[in-house]
Amino acid sequence: MMYTLFLVLCLVTSTTSHTSDGMHSTLKEDMELEKQLNLINKPPIKSIHTKSGYIVDCVDINKQPAFDHPLLKNHKLQRKAYFGKNISETNVKTSPTKSPYAIEKVRCPKETVPIRRITKDDLISGKSLFNDHVLTQTNSLSHSTHLFLIRVAGPYYGVSGTTSVYNPNISPGQTSASYLYVENGVAGDTNKIVVGWHVSPQLYNNTATHIYSYWMSNNFKSGCYNILCSGFVQLSRKYYLGARIIPISIYGGTMTEMPITLIQEKTTKHWWLTVADELVGYFPQQLFSNLASAEQVGWGGLTVTSPGSSSPPMGSGHFPDRDFVHACYFRNISFRNESRQDYGPEVKFTRPYNDASSKCYDIDYYGNLRGEFGYALQFGGPGGYC
Repeated sequence: MMYTLFLVLCLVTSTTSHTSDGMHSTLKEDMELEKQLNLINKPPIKSIHTKSGYIVDCVDINKQPAFDHPLLKNHKLQRKAYFGKNISETNVKTSPTKSPYAIEKVRCPKETVPIRRITKDDLISGKSLFNDHVLTQTNSLSHSTHLFLIRVAGPYYGVSGTTSVYNPNISPGQTSASYLYVENGVAGDTNKIVVGWHVSPQLYNNTATHIYSYWMSNNFKSGCYNILCSGFVQLSRKYYLGARIIPISIYGGTMTEMPITLIQEKTTKHWWLTVADELVGYFPQQLFSNLASAEQVGWGGLTVTSPGSSSPPMGSGHFPDRDFVHACYFRNISFRNESRQDYGPEVKFTRPYNDASSKCYDIDYYGNLRGEFGYALQFGGPGGYC
């Protein structure tokens, strides 16, 4: 009887201790999330309620979240960059036959920049996707990723292109994206910057199309989506990472486009981001363990879904067919060499990468089509069980 009572007391004590430890762990995680939220959500000079339903805060340009990064404590804000020619000349020009840029813009006062207000759920979702390495060529345990890319080997110091923008039909737990990127480093020291548009309900709690970026250093030891961590220096007063894009392209009809350039300044080694002819900001070189140049640049699309599930559409949901009002495209693509000259990649030097059945997606690189398309490619498909 005494032995039985002692055993029961031990079990109760053990359970209480375990529960207490679990509560302590949860409280610790909550406190860390609250700390991060306070760093990102700075006291606003002005708050803007967007038509899409979220809030954008206009914060002091010198007190933005970027400067809370440990490596940027003594960073001096750089407002302009010199690339050997005016930055406006580096942008890809959009054909006048296409629709105007459709990024949802705000108007922040002078000396302030727009930062999308972040919630605890945003942080949790963003960390989950980042930690699952969904933008790599290795599938994680909780996500299955399919990439269709055209890439070229460097070293290079910039990448650019204009992509058509769509809104593929996405279910919860899925992502579909169009993007360009720069990457350097071998396994264990990979550094990468990605910019494009995507539909990702896990990140935004909606199925709208958003402009996004993703950076990582030292093989995922640091980095994040958009501004879910400190690092990216915002300069634009109207365009910002995480903004919604509306309207989007109509299959067989009007195209909505988004020109993107990601260029390294020779002196500072910062990577400067221009979207829709607007200098949005830059990724300071201090963030990266190894991105003084890019050993690889590329353009294309990806989808993410749960393993064993049907994969979502990519791009417009249609296969490449050389008709640029059908499949999603990148046109006027180029890279920047060591002499800081821009070139389009010749077909023989490109390396396509695809990791899914051709019944789901495909990618075609056409080389130089000249005229308004220049060096161009198409990619996409309906998805399915790949």
